[in-house]
Amino acid sequence: MAERFSLLHASLLVADLARARAFYEGVLGLVPSPARPAMSFDGVWYDLGRGQIHLINLPNPDPVAGRPEHGGRDRHTALGVSDWGALKARLDAAAVPYSLSRSGRRALFVRDPDGNALELMEA
Repeated sequence: MAERFSLLHASLLVADLARARAFYEGVLGLVPSPARPAMSFDGVWYDLGRGQIHLINLPNPDPVAGRPEHGGRDRHTALGVSDWGALKARLDAAAVPYSLSRSGRRALFVRDPDGNALELMEA
């Protein structure tokens, strides 16, 4: 019998939690989850359907320089968006750079202030 899996959360390392929160909450519109327990490091969780994004304020051992310009050619976390057009307009208004999916889908790739790539696609 095959095991069944579901994604519970994706953790992203951030150097400056306030700057990251300004992006995830101020630009993307995510709402912090009250479920995050006290931990030995700062961070914030965001509920996304049945899963979560965890921002972890710890040093990043991976280089940010030299990553592919197009986030689809880099490791990334894909998020479904109910109003893709409105999100794209918010990114434009905030002058946040992104690249459109090369597959022709209504999807775009954006990097957070720490270089973490996100795919934001119409759900």
